Amino acid sequence: MTFTIVLVYVDDMVIVGNHPPAIEELKQYLNLHFHMKALGELKYFLGLEVVRTEAGIFLCQRKYTLDFLTEVGIWGCKPLHLPLPSNVKLLADSGIPLKDPNMYRRMIGKHIYLTITRPDITYSVQVLSQFMNSPTEDHMKAAAHVLKYLKSSPG
Repeated sequence: MTFTIVLVYVDDMVIVGNHPPAIEELKQYLNLHFHMKALGELKYFLGLEVVRTEAGIFLCQRKYTLDFLTEVGIWGCKPLHLPLPSNVKLLADSGIPLKDPNMYRRMIGKHIYLTITRPDITYSVQVLSQFMNSPTEDHMKAAAHVLKYLKSSPG
């Protein structure tokens, strides 16, 4: 038995299912109770690019990654080949504390969001997220290192 998954983008909601008549019935029901507009097949939602092929559904955050690189200002950096160097030793009190830790916290939050489609950075992001309470310049450099790694293959 084969299943066909249907992805429908409606306003700010994604309807997913494998029975098109049931999806259509749900859309009609929601339309009776709420003002809504069907926007067609899902292609991009909350930083996730969705591509359907014969092999299945693929999720990608290429645009999100490239926008992140541009936002941080390291778009022109040299790409790296490891998420973190193997010899890096990050400690809670290593380095000079950041004057404003909000940039680091925002950066790690975006890194965490990227782990949806990038399991290769999960360990590095988990290590870096331990220092969100009082990050230092060393932690910020390590977070930037992960971003430079993402530049090597943003998709």
